[in-house]
Amino acid sequence: MNAGVPEPRFHIDVLGYLHLVWGAFGMLSGISLAVLAVGTNIAAIELGSVGAAQRAAVWIFVIFAVTLAGFGVTMAVIGRGLQRRWPRGRVAALVLAVPNLTIVPFGTALGVYTFWVLQNDDARIEFSASSGASAPTRTRTPPR
Repeated sequence: MNAGVPEPRFHIDVLGYLHLVWGAFGMLSGISLAVLAVGTNIAAIELGSVGAAQRAAVWIFVIFAVTLAGFGVTMAVIGRGLQRRWPRGRVAALVLAVPNLTIVPFGTALGVYTFWVLQNDDARIEFSASSGASAPTRTRTPPR
């Protein structure tokens, strides 16, 4: 290894932690929208104005709450998969990196970093070695 250059394992571990953090934000956002849905429903009932618009607003909050919480759980599971070097975790991270690119700024940075780390040959070897498959050996040539 070159002096001062972190190993691919370091980047994979950092990527796993970033996916866990991103998943936690998703879960917290989902929970907060669920609380907002409950509060909106209670307020509409207490005000006596439960109409189609209020029911639609509550259902929109519920749908987005479930979606965000599900996305958060998925990202947290992917983060654990990356830390444990599960080959399916690598594939799932690469697949979800594409929609993450549209979530500016953190999702974009996470998506780009995911592609940079996981498309690296060293990362491919790292994940194929953990799956029990015979990983090709790779030697590094010293810098000149």
